[in-house]
Amino acid sequence: MRASLIQIGVYDGKGGESIDARRQRVAALVREQAGADLVVLPELWTTGAFAYESFGTQAEPLHGPTYEVMAKAASDAGVWLHAGSIPERDPDGLLYNTSLVFSPSGELAASYRKIHRFGFDKGEAVLMSAGADVVTVRLPSTTLGLATCYDLRFPELFRRLVDAGAETLVIPAGWPERRRSHWTLLAQARAVENQSYVLACGTAGTHAGVPQAGHSIVVDPWGEVLAEAGADEEVLTVEFDPGKVGVTRDQFPALKDRMLGLEPPGR
Repeated sequence: MRASLIQIGVYDGKGGESIDARRQRVAALVREQAGADLVVLPELWTTGAFAYESFGTQAEPLHGPTYEVMAKAASDAGVWLHAGSIPERDPDGLLYNTSLVFSPSGELAASYRKIHRFGFDKGEAVLMSAGADVVTVRLPSTTLGLATCYDLRFPELFRRLVDAGAETLVIPAGWPERRRSHWTLLAQARAVENQSYVLACGTAGTHAGVPQAGHSIVVDPWGEVLAEAGADEEVLTVEFDPGKVGVTRDQFPALKDRMLGLEPPGR
């Protein structure tokens, strides 16, 4: 399986680039990945994950302009596209940090509203509502488990994803440079403890005054880093064997020895 993680830059004052221009730029990058099985974009790349003041003004409905552009890009490239996340405004006016996944025909295969919101008593934590659903997406050769950025710090979500059949954990993010060591450490930890692949795609540049970590990363079920980007804009492409998840879980069946957290989903 071939995956391409598009680590784009969301820069302060980037030549006056509008959100629509950024959508078109990213769509062109997606189309360039024709031949990949899966393409992944970062979190809130239309606005910037730390540009809190823009969330309300730039929020869009689920089937809004980013949906339309990304659906066409997925169809044009013939790829599964995890289109990162957008600031979504639902029909009741609530805001969510919502991820969109498109099939190679451009159909919406899944959406995921971020459960764990960052900011403590400010920013995303107070401006956006929390999602409630654990979401997986079945691809021909693997099942994706969806999480977003700050979710990476909460291992119980990933256990729920594994219980729902996830084999490849996909995590778009806008992770800050000052905590980059946590980004790498947690990506490897989630891979090892869940015996799953982790595909974690971040942003480059600086937005809202916050330097971004970049360093998108792909980790295998044993915790080995298969590929890692640098700090700048980059398309990180890697080939991996989805069958390694089952082999790893059979050869080292640690998940079968779980004693806690085995209550049925929804309880």
